Amino acid sequence: MSPTILLVEDDKKLAPLVQRFLEDHHFKVIWAADGEAGWQEYQRHSPDLVILDLMLPGKDGLSLCREIRAAGNPGVIILTAKGDEMDRILGLELGADDYLTKPFSLPELQARIRAILRRSQRIESQEEDHNLSRIFGEFTLDLEARALSRAGESIELTRSEFDILERLTRRPGKVFGRNELLESVRGGETEAFDRAVDQHISNLRSKIEADARQPVFIQTVWGVGYRWGSA
Repeated sequence: MSPTILLVEDDKKLAPLVQRFLEDHHFKVIWAADGEAGWQEYQRHSPDLVILDLMLPGKDGLSLCREIRAAGNPGVIILTAKGDEMDRILGLELGADDYLTKPFSLPELQARIRAILRRSQRIESQEEDHNLSRIFGEFTLDLEARALSRAGESIELTRSEFDILERLTRRPGKVFGRNELLESVRGGETEAFDRAVDQHISNLRSKIEADARQPVFIQTVWGVGYRWGSA
């Protein structure tokens, strides 16, 4: 599956060039022309990486970077004007992974995107390779046996429930949109829809939370999706 990139850039000459170049190199690109639209598209698509111009109309890039980091953990590359050293510093302090100063080379942008995505994938694969089970509270999720137990007692999960739980626990703190979790559900159901994800989450909470109305493990991020709140 092609990585999804959110491009938040108000320059109507530059943005289409960047979008076309990246799509020609097998990325899926969503373009937003201002900060408010960028936040809406972020919530809708949960991209793997965000390219974010700091000088935006309305909601500025630093505010958007702060909101993105509070909601999830995608890669972030900030774009700054030449000489805006303070903005670059603030962007990096807010959690951006890298920055480029305009004007920039499109091949260099592509190289930086791939480097960030490789790092995140390598971290994720290392975690998966070294952890064939995940322990939270009194529960153990056995990835090889595809089984969940509590203090040695087996807890029955459907295939979709296991797949969603496995995906959430893989990246603690990352916010997964319903569309991302829907990919797990589709493998086992002929008809999948947003409400199906909510129902699976409800079922999982009834099995692992001490109080399903005040969940500790599977947390709701309103308007976005769900995240795993405890490793």
